[in-house]
Amino acid sequence: MEKAQDQSRPQPRAGIMDIAAYVPGKSAAPVGVKLHKLSSNENPLGPSPKAIEAAREVAARLDVYPDGSARRLREAIAEAHGLNPANIVCSNGSDEILGLLSQIYLSPGDEAVITEHAFMVYKIYIQTAGATPVEVKEKDERADVDAMLAAVTDRTRIVFLANPNNPTGTYLPFDAVKRLHAGLPGNVLLVLDGAYAEYVRRNDYEAGIELAGSNANVVMTRTFSKLGLGGARIGWMYGPLAIVDAVNRVRGPFNVNATAIEAGIASIRDREHLARSVAHNERWLAWLTGEFEKLGLRVTPSVGNFLLVHFPGIEKHSAAKADDYLTARGYVLRRVAGYGFPNALRMTVGTEEANRGVVAALAEFLKDQS
Repeated sequence: MEKAQDQSRPQPRAGIMDIAAYVPGKSAAPVGVKLHKLSSNENPLGPSPKAIEAAREVAARLDVYPDGSARRLREAIAEAHGLNPANIVCSNGSDEILGLLSQIYLSPGDEAVITEHAFMVYKIYIQTAGATPVEVKEKDERADVDAMLAAVTDRTRIVFLANPNNPTGTYLPFDAVKRLHAGLPGNVLLVLDGAYAEYVRRNDYEAGIELAGSNANVVMTRTFSKLGLGGARIGWMYGPLAIVDAVNRVRGPFNVNATAIEAGIASIRDREHLARSVAHNERWLAWLTGEFEKLGLRVTPSVGNFLLVHFPGIEKHSAAKADDYLTARGYVLRRVAGYGFPNALRMTVGTEEANRGVVAALAEFLKDQS
């Protein structure tokens, strides 16, 4: 017998309340303790000074609506990457694009393929559209192309691939991504999420520009967040004109604010700040990996600006206890149990002070708890 609907208040449509809400990383330390926020993969060097100045200059013009097409920002992105600005859509963070693509290309009864440790918002947006997320097992904490292709059915409409992936930091070489695309039907959209692309220093990696520029069923999404503009919320998509047209029909008319537009233009043109950020990350990513391994902790090999650190499977050395110990000393990392790693913490590469401090604190934790 069908359950009677509660008529006392507005009701979300079926399936909405089954969605597990996204929980951001912690952002506070105990009172009186210096905070080192290493939970959100932000840039330890901060925003480009040129972006700060550009944002300040907008303040006197905040009464004026921004350009609804973010034309100048699209042109700056196109200039930096050698693209046609007509094939670019800018957004309020790349999350917005991911949600719009789900709204446009998924319907109830459809399926979308994701990997088991993928960015949690994919699942949220798939379910919001009334579709079914199909989680595919990874191999050695890395996307498995064969398993993903095997999960594709006649109901599949989107395949989401974060490359590099968050929270693992692993990536697929370009040859593997091309093989994934080659195995998909033409009516299945491949979404290549390159949020951490700037940090990858591997010769066999490509963020997705080539595939998105030459195929009708591939888009690449990117963000300004990881290089210093997380608070400005700027994302963008590059893809075929037909998909760009569809996204432009449903996005908000002024979805990128005026401050974000000007800060984004200045940021993407500041190549020196980008180079400093990447060099800092390359140095400390390797150092942190080595130091954690010296402490007997396993680290998933990462090409992003963060590390996934695994703790021993005993209660006194658990990730939860390590997290509490670190937080009490002002080092705020990210618990990732919701991503399928109940005994691991994700750490953003921070400043030298923060990086050395976390290593020293964990050395004490492991010693004190032994």
